[in-house]
Amino acid sequence: MSDSGTNDAAVPAGWEVVIGLEVHAELATATKMFCGAPNQFGGEPNTNVDPVSLGLPGTLPVLNRKAVELAIRTGLALHCSVQRSIFARKNYFYPDMPKDYQISQYDQPINVDGWLELPDGTRIGIERAHLEEDTGKSTHMGGASGRIQDAGYSLVDYNRAGVPLLEIVGRPDLRSAEHARQYVSELRAILVAIGASDGKMEEGSMRVDANVSVRREGASEYGLRCEIKNVNSLRSLGRAIEYEARRQVDLIESGERVHQETRHWDEAAGVTRPGRSKEDAEDYRYFPEPDLVPVDPDPAWIDEIRAALPALPADRRHRLAEAASVEPGDVAIAVERELDDLALAAIVAGADATRVLTHVEHNLAVEGAEKLDPAAFAELVTMETGGELSATQTKQVLADMVATGKGPREIAAERGFEAMDTSELAATLDGIIAANADVWAELVAGDDKARKKKTGFFVGQVMQATKGQADGKVVNKLLAERIAAAG
Repeated sequence: MSDSGTNDAAVPAGWEVVIGLEVHAELATATKMFCGAPNQFGGEPNTNVDPVSLGLPGTLPVLNRKAVELAIRTGLALHCSVQRSIFARKNYFYPDMPKDYQISQYDQPINVDGWLELPDGTRIGIERAHLEEDTGKSTHMGGASGRIQDAGYSLVDYNRAGVPLLEIVGRPDLRSAEHARQYVSELRAILVAIGASDGKMEEGSMRVDANVSVRREGASEYGLRCEIKNVNSLRSLGRAIEYEARRQVDLIESGERVHQETRHWDEAAGVTRPGRSKEDAEDYRYFPEPDLVPVDPDPAWIDEIRAALPALPADRRHRLAEAASVEPGDVAIAVERELDDLALAAIVAGADATRVLTHVEHNLAVEGAEKLDPAAFAELVTMETGGELSATQTKQVLADMVATGKGPREIAAERGFEAMDTSELAATLDGIIAANADVWAELVAGDDKARKKKTGFFVGQVMQATKGQADGKVVNKLLAERIAAAG
């Protein structure tokens, strides 16, 4: 497993931030983990409940097979070993769990020893991905902060209590907030691709706890970590990590100590705030859940689940990158936007790979782009690279193709787009140079910076005069020839 290479700008020189993420993903099942109550978001409080999820006396849990399947599917997608597992009771004061304990997996989780690949090729280790049930939701009322400390009273909604949850524990291989964001983004893309979770952080179906510590560069020992709980957006995750790393460095450099604790991210203030001292495993008093048998998946079932996995984001990046002769990181946007199949088909059909990827990244960030006909897209790119359309014209035709479904030649004819003859274009440019002799003199006499600015002026004038029909590359070539002759 390799570390990420770039340290955070928020951490001063001579220091290194060490990050390990715990991601909680609600699984996309119809019912809860151990009962038949609905697993739905957005219902009226305390309506998606039943006697088991309310912890009523005499009720017993029954394991949801679909949740186990989705856990195995995720483990395989993360290159984990799937093993025999047991459930345990995790005892803690849970005001939003009616039983006052959580059924989870402790020393024998279902998935262990995996990894995830970031778009730049960095591999981040996965220590485990274990099943458990989610807790309910407490809402603290009457205070300014929304936290229990200054609340007048609290409300509890048990709709989420008992929802199947997969906790994915990453190893402390991350060294920057940016890589932490990429890790969560990649994990979310995997979960959505395999149908394990909807990954909606804004709805709480995916939440992140970030373990952050700092150490001197070159040190082998980890520093004392603080855990930032329940971060619910990629932006907040990056900000929280950067703030917490700098806070810890400042403490150490001022002669103070970092205390291992749980902290909470205050988005409005842009700071982490102390919560409680960090518990160790023994504080939870784990013991095997007596009402559930061990989970020992049949190898044939695991193979069946593996065979049904779709192409994963990393595989798709490598496939498109190989076809385009670029690095996998260069095609990350195409995969993220679900346009990699379109791009690959266009390249295979003979379209220029560079132009294809440029259009996917800059001109196809629109609804419906994924429905574009690959053959028509390839034809358009070929028209552009063959000089039949300018870059500006190609962009306009492409927008019309997405909106109407028409072919590129039909749209180009309707718009009256025809490639300008080079001699005609040269005459237009010469006329503009003559009309702007002072600007031309500054261009010829200027340094590289001035020339770049003045060249942009002349290209813009030509585009305006030709109503966008001129090919910018040809204009720049003609300008370069005239600059060389004038010099």
